[in-house]
Amino acid sequence: MNAVLYYRGSLSSCNYDCPYCPFGKTKDSAETLAKDRRQLRVFVDWVREQGQAGHRLSIFFNPYGEALIHRWYREAMVELSHMPHVAKIAIQTNLSARLDFARELNPGKAAFWATYHPGQVSEERFLSQCMQAREHGVPFSVGSVGLRSAIPAIASLRALLPEDVYLWVNAYKDQPDYYGDEDIAALQAIDPYFGINAMDYESLGKECHAGSSVFYVQGAGLVKRCYKDRGLIGNLYKDGLEGLSAKRACRMKVCDCYIGYIHMPHLELSGIYGDGLLERNPRRDGGRQGSLPAGAKVSVSGGGIVG
Repeated sequence: MNAVLYYRGSLSSCNYDCPYCPFGKTKDSAETLAKDRRQLRVFVDWVREQGQAGHRLSIFFNPYGEALIHRWYREAMVELSHMPHVAKIAIQTNLSARLDFARELNPGKAAFWATYHPGQVSEERFLSQCMQAREHGVPFSVGSVGLRSAIPAIASLRALLPEDVYLWVNAYKDQPDYYGDEDIAALQAIDPYFGINAMDYESLGKECHAGSSVFYVQGAGLVKRCYKDRGLIGNLYKDGLEGLSAKRACRMKVCDCYIGYIHMPHLELSGIYGDGLLERNPRRDGGRQGSLPAGAKVSVSGGGIVG
């Protein structure tokens, strides 16, 4: 089976204190960190065994906190990147950790989903970390939350990054009618695919690979079909991929997050992202033209983006 596994352990601490994030500047206890380390070790060992079963896996670490400041995540990425049956190992990170370990990664399989948080790190420091990743040959995308107050900082970073590094912007959706026309124009100039994320996609009852070939794994091995769907579909270590896999239509009214809607086949987003779908890196050949999925429309109404 070709499968995508999103892994989130017990880690919930972060060294940043972003105002829009509930996990900013939290600190896990020694017991929680030890538990997280044990859970990750069990997961990596399980992944290693899957080659004999004929599975080919793509893995994305999306912890609640910042993972790369912890040695066990760096070691796990290196180990996984050299497993023949692992097609991709990517991680969501603020790039605050030392990146010396990146030289040990298999650059053909490892990737970073790097998040830029203006106000938490200087532009110079973040850009330097991006260039280190580049020097080590690790593909990465860069992204930021599209707060209006952050637009100048995001635009400045875009101007300094190499042209072939994609900078994406997550639409801020906590307030209705948040963006004005000028805001939208500025964000689309930074991220040509901003309109994709600005939409909420009707998903109830629609086909999705989640639960069939895409699984959201919690540290203890419990598995959900989708990170927003709280229903459990089984246990990774007891049921295995064959026991977990089944076609499951979405149970949510809308899907509004990249790691969810990219797995809805009717949106055809692989045409834009290709092999970089997991780490949010568009195809360098341009892929399918246009900034929106097939059949999707974005319009501006009262200063807000609506689907």
